[in-house]
Amino acid sequence: MQSAIRTEELTKDYAVGFWRKRPHRALDRLSIDVAPGEVFGFLGPNGAGKTTTLKLLMQLIFPTSGRAEILGQPVGAVAVRRRLGYLPENPYFYDYLTAEELLGYFASLFGYVGPERRRRVSMLLDRVGIGAERRMQLRKFSKGMLQRVGIAQALINDPEVVFLDEPMSGLDPVGRREVRALMLELRDRGTTLFFSSHILADAEALCSRVAILAGGRLTAIGQLSELLAFEIRGWELVVADLRPELIDRLGDVVRHHAEIAPGRYALELTLAEPPERLLAEVLGAGARLVALNPLRDTLEDVFMKHVAEASSHRMTTE
Repeated sequence: MQSAIRTEELTKDYAVGFWRKRPHRALDRLSIDVAPGEVFGFLGPNGAGKTTTLKLLMQLIFPTSGRAEILGQPVGAVAVRRRLGYLPENPYFYDYLTAEELLGYFASLFGYVGPERRRRVSMLLDRVGIGAERRMQLRKFSKGMLQRVGIAQALINDPEVVFLDEPMSGLDPVGRREVRALMLELRDRGTTLFFSSHILADAEALCSRVAILAGGRLTAIGQLSELLAFEIRGWELVVADLRPELIDRLGDVVRHHAEIAPGRYALELTLAEPPERLLAEVLGAGARLVALNPLRDTLEDVFMKHVAEASSHRMTTE
């Protein structure tokens, strides 16, 4: 099956310094393969090389070495560009246009005219949550509202592959939830989504696979089920109406406990005994179960581990 996005040893060096310039490697031999219809998360801290990668794929900058393909053709092929959508990290639009005028302009670049263009613009503004303010000048928009307009702009041509650089930036919790829903809707329609982020919860909620970038290098890639498939290291038991003296009776099985509210406790249990036995004992004493959750390494734990390893490797090689 043809890849939606493919890079081979993609590398980018910049010359830094004023008097005696020296090369700085922003991206180091990146090789990834993204399948059609996949939601692919590109994760890393600030300065990891995420935006550099997206700019290379959009051919806004050019690689020092290596190559990349989108939909089976070299990046920059005119036939492919009409099938792409792109949201940069910090979108900038002409301040004195309204949201309707801006999207109408972009729609016209892709051949939408007349009623079809107005329908497309209206539909996308509705979809990203821009209401009556669509007739306001963009200079009056908040950061989150501009981000919504930017997402609508990236979808104006009904693209097959969408690149989103920090798409949740500036959005409030409601906006993030709506954008997540939109991304999943696009995935269900077969659209390939490649988005960079340092908000790990978004990747956990959306991605089938992720890549972790640190110091310009790919440090991990795989399905979330693979990256998160670590052994359970304990259990979190949340109960209400628990008498404090019962905690002491549970002994060393309770690694840590905290009172969330009067009579409501969060107990961190070890693996020394099955949680079912402890749960039966707690409920038998009159407490009420609120939640029982396994404690595992999260994507954030994996992320920080690989960032630390990359930092340590860089220090030992310098």
